[in-house]
Amino acid sequence: MKNRLFKRLKTIMVLSLFFCILFLACSYLYIKEGHVMEEKEIGIYENILEYISLELSHTLKKIPNKYKKNVEEIRLRYGSPLNIYSNNSDFFVTKDGLLTRNKKDGRLVDKREIIETFQLVSNYSVYAFEEEIKNGFITLRGGHRVGIGGKVLYGPNGIETIRDISSLNMRIAREKIGVSEKLIKYIIDFSHTIYDTLIVSPPQCGKTTILRDLIRILSNGSKDLGGKGMKVGVIDERSELAGMYNGMPQFDIGLRTDVLDGCNKKDGTIMLIRAMSPDIVAMDEIGSINDVDAIHEALKAGVKIIATIHGSTLEDLVSKKSLRMLIEDKIFKRYIFLDNSKGVGTVKDIIEGDSFTSII
Repeated sequence: MKNRLFKRLKTIMVLSLFFCILFLACSYLYIKEGHVMEEKEIGIYENILEYISLELSHTLKKIPNKYKKNVEEIRLRYGSPLNIYSNNSDFFVTKDGLLTRNKKDGRLVDKREIIETFQLVSNYSVYAFEEEIKNGFITLRGGHRVGIGGKVLYGPNGIETIRDISSLNMRIAREKIGVSEKLIKYIIDFSHTIYDTLIVSPPQCGKTTILRDLIRILSNGSKDLGGKGMKVGVIDERSELAGMYNGMPQFDIGLRTDVLDGCNKKDGTIMLIRAMSPDIVAMDEIGSINDVDAIHEALKAGVKIIATIHGSTLEDLVSKKSLRMLIEDKIFKRYIFLDNSKGVGTVKDIIEGDSFTSII
């Protein structure tokens, strides 16, 4: 009897020790993974400082790591305080790298620093980036984008260039692998394809990040699709989805994805349908009549659409003349609404496109 009891106690102690060790190992791996992720995000921020004038980059390098890992934008404006957006808030940066909301304490940006930064961004060859500059931005290695403010010069064929640069907006691209996994089941049709889907979001609420990750999953193959991958054609008019740099996507957009970079949506849709036979065409920030025409071209060819648009509610969309017809004709079967109430990319609601009722 005593031997049996002793054996049981010994077994319980061994199992307790095992589970204790397992718990500690899992906790260590979780903490380590979190630390690695934080270092990666800080590294992304510090890499973009290579494109900023030396004095400004020294100041920006001093800001606390807890802000570095979440910086979305670095804004340089001639004669104004150095400005960053982090954690859904904007701050001015002091000369010592402290963050403040008092504009008087912010470190002022001068003209020379803007010129030096623009030279670094354009690799000292403005001519090589003329086409991008006409569109108001330059794409950097890593998929980051630099918006340009200044004097716009027109010629016979429209905008020719931007001179007298007065402001630069360094938009830091942060890839979020897996952020859309919980959405896949809502956009998959039973016929092993997807519903035509529109992602609706105010600015800086994660719609491009969500769309990019959906493209990756659909292209690689999802268990919700029986493991089958789909051919995805991406019209990346603003070079944000794939972040193409010298012909190479800077983001993971999947194995079966083809990209038309810098192409308008109407031309891009026709080109993809004619030459690439996509199952899905993905496009970011629709809104114009030409964009609506592009969607109709895809639908006529039996190609599915997944797109994004600025907005907060269905009423916002109906108020846009160019989009009203798409909504009234019930073209989209899924509307995914995002906000940043619980962080960037928060899913506020998913609406079924025929009845306009929530399905979550």
